[in-house]
Amino acid sequence: MIRRLLPYPLLAIGLFVMWLLLTQSFSPGQVLLGILVTLFATRAMAALQPERSPIRSYRTLFSLARDVIGDIIRSNIAVARLILSPRKKRVSGFIRLPLTLSDRHGLALLALIITATPGTIWVDFNRRRGMLLIHVLDLVDEEAWIQLIKTRYEARLMEIFES
Repeated sequence: MIRRLLPYPLLAIGLFVMWLLLTQSFSPGQVLLGILVTLFATRAMAALQPERSPIRSYRTLFSLARDVIGDIIRSNIAVARLILSPRKKRVSGFIRLPLTLSDRHGLALLALIITATPGTIWVDFNRRRGMLLIHVLDLVDEEAWIQLIKTRYEARLMEIFES
């Protein structure tokens, strides 16, 4: 019964929380409207019949989410400092990063992580060669960026989706 009403419960919870955060109001009307939007959106998603992602390690998923939130906060501060201090010369550039990750859900999540982190953006991915191209606003050490993404994000995403 509940699965029919909410075919994607995590999506429903996420949408409802985002609704309340974006409206910045906890009035009964906003809560009711948020519930209606959530129900409509999850039913629309069910009509599309997306492939379910097999999450193999929720512990790693929550650990990754915690670290990504911290990385986004630190990156916001670093980018603000970079922009507000005109004396510091920044060197931006592109990095070609070979990926082992092949699961499309993992790749989508990696794209969200990289793009949501200020100062970096996912530019292109060549699936055949497994080569990711990203742009970094303040590129000091290319090898450090490659190791960071491969160990902090890719390895954990492989544990979540491919193990």
